Amino acid sequence: MPATERTIVDRTTVDQGSPTAAETIGGQEAWQPWSDARGLRCINCQRWYPVREVIYRCLECNDLLDVVYPRPIEDAEGLKRRWRRRRGSEKLIDRSGVWRFRELLPFYDRDDQVVAYPEGNTPLLEGPRSASYGGVRRIRFKHLGFNPTGSFKDYGMVTGVTQAKILGMRAVACASTGNTSASMAAYAARAGLSAIVLVPEGGVSFPKLSQSLDYGALTLQIRGDFDAAQTLLQVIAPELGIYILNSVNPFRLEGQKSVMAELLEQCAWRAPDRIVVPGGNLGNSSSYGKALRELHDLGLLSKRPHITIVQARGAAPFYNAFNSGAFNSGKSGHPEMLERVHHARTLATAIKIGAPVSWKKARRAVDWSDGWVTSVEEQDIADAKAIIGADGIGCEPASATTLAAIRRLAREGTDARVDPEEDIVCILTGNVLKDADYTLRYHASALYEEFATETTLSPKGKKLESHFANPPVVVDATAEALRDAIRSRLAL
Repeated sequence: MPATERTIVDRTTVDQGSPTAAETIGGQEAWQPWSDARGLRCINCQRWYPVREVIYRCLECNDLLDVVYPRPIEDAEGLKRRWRRRRGSEKLIDRSGVWRFRELLPFYDRDDQVVAYPEGNTPLLEGPRSASYGGVRRIRFKHLGFNPTGSFKDYGMVTGVTQAKILGMRAVACASTGNTSASMAAYAARAGLSAIVLVPEGGVSFPKLSQSLDYGALTLQIRGDFDAAQTLLQVIAPELGIYILNSVNPFRLEGQKSVMAELLEQCAWRAPDRIVVPGGNLGNSSSYGKALRELHDLGLLSKRPHITIVQARGAAPFYNAFNSGAFNSGKSGHPEMLERVHHARTLATAIKIGAPVSWKKARRAVDWSDGWVTSVEEQDIADAKAIIGADGIGCEPASATTLAAIRRLAREGTDARVDPEEDIVCILTGNVLKDADYTLRYHASALYEEFATETTLSPKGKKLESHFANPPVVVDATAEALRDAIRSRLAL
């Protein structure tokens, strides 16, 4: 693939007289999860804002915000019993896999303010073929594609739209590579809000695009990439009184925390050794880090799972910074930076992002969990997706980066190889039908590193090898032909 261009998009120099950003963001002891009152707190300078203020970044230092609350008073065993008991309830708020854990999300005031589909309660699936391919004993997949709109975004959109409703907003908006727009459009429709989505022209799969159209959103195709759309949205939204629901919005990330509580409950509260997450705008891994930090403080975490973030090689600004040593922030006065990747390239469109907003929160999660960051090639993603499919588990291409990463780390190692005996959970972010063209082209041996999402797809760049293709077979309409075809497959 062509070499990526880079430019610095975020740089914060820390005062020598105050705690460094590394201590505030990455330092384990300095990361305090609770507050004396509900509100928003800057992850850098710690400035506090009211919970009902329409704000996305700190007004003092322009850094990201956390939603914070007083520490829950109920003990760990009590919380476990309460969360489990709610699964048998007929109340909508209890049937939601997000609001079921509402002691971790107490930013609303009354149950009638809550929006729910319901969402969550997604399965944890064994992947024996995937484990063998990855070179480890066992892999389980937490499949978030079982959500109402087919992706992990529903976990966060339910809380983001709930906050928009509480604030009395009339419209919500997002920049999207597809999944965010589909989820936001659905939840906005459920809440009676107008939805506006900005998507890159030709950069969103038709199934994802069709969802936002069907759910009634005003869908605007931008002649640019996701990063351009996101930048534009941050300019126009305040002018028009629109509430932004990208991951820069801390309430969006709050709902995604419940994935970790749900996962640990499914694991009988025995934490896995490693949790592998695709990395795009980095909101998901950020929310998981915040959730694990809170659960750890509540005595609900048996150990700290290593959060391992994986990016596609052509859209890997976070990996580039991690791999280059830019995050080695123990040195006094070391500035923080992330270099944008211009013209991000990957067929895994859900993570085709060159300037991720939530990178500092993701870095905090990696630091706290003693985690890792890696990247994988397009061919690795394509083959891993086919292997996951062979386990009877369909997923979108971005999800398959997780298995590709485990295979790479088990073979090549990092500072320490992935132990084949590790208990590994890979997060699958989206349903297989989200990128149907990708799947069809792979199994027809017609997948190329670049193609435009148009009525007729035009191949570009290097052709990818379909090492595990399972193409349709054309046979004559005779019993003999059918028998031969079936016998041939059964003999494999």
